Amino acid sequence: MTTAPDTRTRIQEVARELFLKQGVQNTSLKHIADRLGITKPALYYHFASRDDLLKSIIQPFLDDMEAFLADREPTGRRQLLEEYFDVIWRHRDVFTVFLQASATLVELNLLDRIWEGRKRLITLLLGPDPSTAARIHATVALGGLSDCVMEHATVPFDEVRTVAVEAALNALVL
Repeated sequence: MTTAPDTRTRIQEVARELFLKQGVQNTSLKHIADRLGITKPALYYHFASRDDLLKSIIQPFLDDMEAFLADREPTGRRQLLEEYFDVIWRHRDVFTVFLQASATLVELNLLDRIWEGRKRLITLLLGPDPSTAARIHATVALGGLSDCVMEHATVPFDEVRTVAVEAALNALVL
């Protein structure tokens, strides 16, 4: 027998859904509370602000990326790209929120953490001193993987992963 999710989790689920549907800037805490059938003070008990709620939705992605990159040694490019794809696929809804809320991410000092992770990933792919051309290829490869998890979210995981990783590897070829 499963139990209903706790209130905090339900708030995050509804907020994520509304953020994706309406955008972060167009979703107020009142919208979220009304959708849940709770009062705003009940929502404030769990989250002090919409920004805190947004951070709580994005934090699991940041944690997974930091764990993925922590103390990681360079491996083969395919393996690295496959494992990176796995992480971003699990958080594909967060990528859509990123696109809609990039200004908010800057205000919350989260965008810098995302870019630092991207730089670390490029170093793992290319080594410590890649050429400008190689960095551009890596940007295309990683950006393409990110776009695939959003744009093809309804396609089976294995199908997207196989094609997207192959395309990313091709983008890395100079």
